[in-house]
Amino acid sequence: MSRSVRVHWIGRRVDCTMSLVVGIDASRIRSGGGKAHLIGILSSLDPARHGILEIHVWSFQALLDSIPNRSWLVKHNPSALEKSLAKQLWWQTVHLSQEVKEAGCDILFTADASTLCRFRPMVVLSHDMLSYEPGVMRYFGYGYAGLRLLAIAYLQNAAFRRAEGVIFLTQYTAKVIQGSCGRIENYALIPHGISKEFMTIQPTTTWPLNGGRPIQCLYVSPIWLFKHQWVTVRAIEMLRAKGHDIVLTLAGDGDDDAKLRLSKQIATSDPTGVFVKLLGNVEHKAIPDLLANADMFIFASSCENMPNTVLEAMAAGLPIACSNRDPMPEILADGGIYFDPEDADSIAAAIEKIIANPELRLSIAKRAKVLSEQYSWLRCAEETFAFIAETYKSIKA
Repeated sequence: MSRSVRVHWIGRRVDCTMSLVVGIDASRIRSGGGKAHLIGILSSLDPARHGILEIHVWSFQALLDSIPNRSWLVKHNPSALEKSLAKQLWWQTVHLSQEVKEAGCDILFTADASTLCRFRPMVVLSHDMLSYEPGVMRYFGYGYAGLRLLAIAYLQNAAFRRAEGVIFLTQYTAKVIQGSCGRIENYALIPHGISKEFMTIQPTTTWPLNGGRPIQCLYVSPIWLFKHQWVTVRAIEMLRAKGHDIVLTLAGDGDDDAKLRLSKQIATSDPTGVFVKLLGNVEHKAIPDLLANADMFIFASSCENMPNTVLEAMAAGLPIACSNRDPMPEILADGGIYFDPEDADSIAAAIEKIIANPELRLSIAKRAKVLSEQYSWLRCAEETFAFIAETYKSIKA
C-alpha cells in the first residue's frame, strides 16, 4: 500500500538527534513558480528543527543571488549551469552526483522531477503537469514541442520510481501522475506557500457602482495555448456587448503560437484597444500592486499543478472567476465562481454572475481570503524538510 503523508509540523519539534546534510538540485529551476518555491522555503526554514546541520544548493547564479544567505546554507554555481541546456544536462548527468557526495550530503532534494541525476537517496518534487494532461497534447501536436513533453514524462516517471520519496503539491497531481508512473510507496502532499506581501494587500479602490468607472479584471499568467487568454478576451467582448463596462488586463509573456492566437482575437474583438491591456512579462514584485488595483481576478487555465497566481489573488481578497479544471477546485473550493475555460459563453456567465450579485461577490472574496491563510512558506518549509528528514531516517533504520 502506498504511504501518503500530509504532515503538520509547525509548533512541533521533531527528532533532532541526526546531523543531516541535505543537497538541493535546483539546476533546472527556471520557471517563476519553481524559483518562488525554492526562495520561499529556504527563507523560512529553521533546519535545526529537523536535525539538519547544513544545506547545499546547486543552481544558476541569478537564483542563488535571490536566496538569502544563511550560516547553514552553502551555494554552488558550476559554470555549466550558465551555459547551454545541453551542457546543463551533461553536468547534471555526469557530475552532480559526485559533487553531492564530495559536499558530504546524506540525501538529495531534487526540485525538478525531469532529472538525470542518479544520486541516492533522493526526494523529488513534482512541479510540472503538462506532460500528464491528455487534453494538453493537442495544443502541442507531435512536433518538437510534443515530443519534448513525452520525453519529460519519461524522465519524470523514471525519477519518481527510483526516488525514496516524492512530494506532490495537490491530491489531483498525485493521482494523475501515479496513474502514469505507477504507485509511489512514500509521498507527501505539501502545497506551495504565499508570500507575506500578498496577505497584506489593501484594495486601492472600491467596487465601481452606477457606471462610475470600468470594472477592472486581471489575469496574471504566461500566455500559452492552454491558458486560454484569447477565449477570455472573447468573453469580455460578449459582456461589453451586453452593456457591462468592463476591461481586461493580461499580465504575462509566452510562446509565439499562443501570442499569435491572442493577437488575432484582440484584433477582432478590440481593434482600437478600448478594453484589453497587454502588459507583457511583469516582475513578481509588481504583482501585488496589480492585484490591489483590480476588481476581479480571472484564471482560465486548463492545465496546472498548483497555480501560484490563484493563491495570490485569494490572499488579496479578490472575487475570482476560475477554470473548473482540476486542481483549481481543490485549491479555491467554494471561494470562487467556476467556468469551462474553453467556452467563452461559460467564462462570460461566471463573470456576469459576480458582477450582478454583490452579496455573492463579497462572500466568495472573503471565503477565498480565509482559504488562503492555510498556505504559507513557513508551513511549506517545515513540512518539506520534515518529510526529507523522515524519509532519510526510514531508509537508515
